Amino acid sequence: VQLVESGGGLVQAGGTLRLSCTATGDTWEINAMGWYRQAPGKERELVAAIRLNDVTWLTYYADSVKGRFTISSNNRRGPTFLQMNSLRPEDTAMYYCATWNPVLPMDEYTTTRYDYLGQGTQLTVSS
Repeated sequence: VQLVESGGGLVQAGGTLRLSCTATGDTWEINAMGWYRQAPGKERELVAAIRLNDVTWLTYYADSVKGRFTISSNNRRGPTFLQMNSLRPEDTAMYYCATWNPVLPMDEYTTTRYDYLGQGTQLTVSS
């Protein structure tokens, strides 16, 4: 599986941006997709994840982005999107798209290693 992210850039605080992730290759195994971020000197953090459960989309959000970020997807193999509103300087990081094969309760994706990770796209929020 190859993951390609796009949509990063420079935005002012309070602004909006949307990241996109497209998966190619053996995508049939994918059951969940999500977005990590990592700022310099900090650990990688799962900010959002999404999985299709029958006909309902289940989502996970880190507390730091709840109410500001929205993850969505066209189908369980993507593409997946991360709509980011009310951006803050502390959102500045490299954002990585990730996929998981296992079907898990959503909060377990925070502690389960991803199966594939993209190269990342940089978001910089200026104050």
